[in-house]
Amino acid sequence: MDTKTHWEKVYTTKAPDAVSWYRAHLETSPGLIERAADAHSASIIDVGGGESTLVDDLLLRGYKNLTVLDVSQTAIEVTKRRLGTAAEQVCW
Repeated sequence: MDTKTHWEKVYTTKAPDAVSWYRAHLETSPGLIERAADAHSASIIDVGGGESTLVDDLLLRGYKNLTVLDVSQTAIEVTKRRLGTAAEQVCW
């Protein structure tokens, strides 16, 4: 099974909170990002973003130049739906 097929299977068969790496919200990452990118216009990319809520939290903190990259289109679509109209502010 190739990488894309593997991750599509994960995100089509498991709920977001049913994976071992699930966290409702991250504590450490947003703080580190704020320390490294104090300007809210800084370019930030979440590589392997999956269904993570990091993008949600960064939008709430006022970051404007966000990109989320993931091999799974399913994960991207789940995150877009969760964000609603705020998803329009993110490059996917």
